[in-house]
Amino acid sequence: MENCVSCSKLIDYHEIIECITGALDAKDPYTAGHSQRVSDLALKICTLMRLHEELSEKVHIAAHLHDIGKIGIPDAILNKEGKLNEREWEVIKRHPQIGADILSKSSHLAKMKDIILYHHERFDGLGYPAGLFGQNIPLGARIIAICDSIDAMTSIRVYRKAYSLEYCYLELEKNLGKMYDPAIGELVLEHWKELIRTIGTKMDSDNP
Repeated sequence: MENCVSCSKLIDYHEIIECITGALDAKDPYTAGHSQRVSDLALKICTLMRLHEELSEKVHIAAHLHDIGKIGIPDAILNKEGKLNEREWEVIKRHPQIGADILSKSSHLAKMKDIILYHHERFDGLGYPAGLFGQNIPLGARIIAICDSIDAMTSIRVYRKAYSLEYCYLELEKNLGKMYDPAIGELVLEHWKELIRTIGTKMDSDNP
């Protein structure tokens, strides 16, 4: 009976999170579905890494909420057609902190706030908001960074067309140890076709 109760609570938990991310999708239609695809991809990577179930679930939920801070970004900037100027880019870069602040208000979600806060850090220390590098970046944030990039590159945006899967693969490969954790990145490239199918991206025979 206890397991059934826990399962029921988990389902309710995910439903609440889907409502929250649905609000973000309504605000930013060009990224509708992005959070779901990133969370699906993150969970698959956690499975390939054979992470503990509790940690995998934590990363899965954090991935679903990774962009929730964009709710606090003005629509004029979030949905701008064209390149952001320096001031607008600085505003966009606030969304991890806004997201972490939102999660910190919940005792259940607060344990994921550091993953949200640092998902735009780079392995080489050139990311934001804190310039963390290497293993100092939470594992969940390192996983989400790769998932976020894959979906962003292969999705249509208001300011550009979607990049090809081949381009995305080569960009990940080129940036291992720079933008991305090399160990996680190599695992992603090793299981590339399997992971791409996870988010339903159409594959071409010419892609890696």
